[in-house]
Amino acid sequence: MKTAIVYFSQHHGNTKKLLDAIAAQSEVTLINVVENKDADLSSYDRVGFASGIYYSSFAKQILSFAEKNLPEGKDVFFLNTCGAPAGVYFNAIRKITETKHCRELGAYQCKGYDTYGPFKLVGGIAKGHPNENEIKAAMYAFCIAALGHLGIAAEKPLYFLVGVVFCVGTLLLGIMKKEAT
Repeated sequence: MKTAIVYFSQHHGNTKKLLDAIAAQSEVTLINVVENKDADLSSYDRVGFASGIYYSSFAKQILSFAEKNLPEGKDVFFLNTCGAPAGVYFNAIRKITETKHCRELGAYQCKGYDTYGPFKLVGGIAKGHPNENEIKAAMYAFCIAALGHLGIAAEKPLYFLVGVVFCVGTLLLGIMKKEAT
């Protein structure tokens, strides 16, 4: 299964930290919308959208890219980093993917150091985020979304649970191997 993650990570690189960890453990193509505004997503089975949050929404560059380049009927998932997590941040990207009849596999968000807009006046919020645990959680969320793509969760819940345990174990082994070197 081919997976692409389209991302915008500008100010502090919070979102890119999550994606680098995912890419180190999984075969994914990372597409930076600043550098590649017209990427062809037709050959990918799964497409992720990842962004920092700007005034309660995904970056406008991500939203524009999805409207223009996302083919209909794709399996999609979402990741975001933000100063103060709240579920409404996915609304705009979900609306776009729903109009394109995409199936959502999952969504993950965590704190990210934020000095955007008014937060700059107070030196920012969520310093030190995403932290190691939040980065690992993003890797787990990606792995679970991959299993959802296979339809395992709905059709065979026990297999899904075994798959989740396998993913977590595999990721932990990879992390332990990296720490040992």
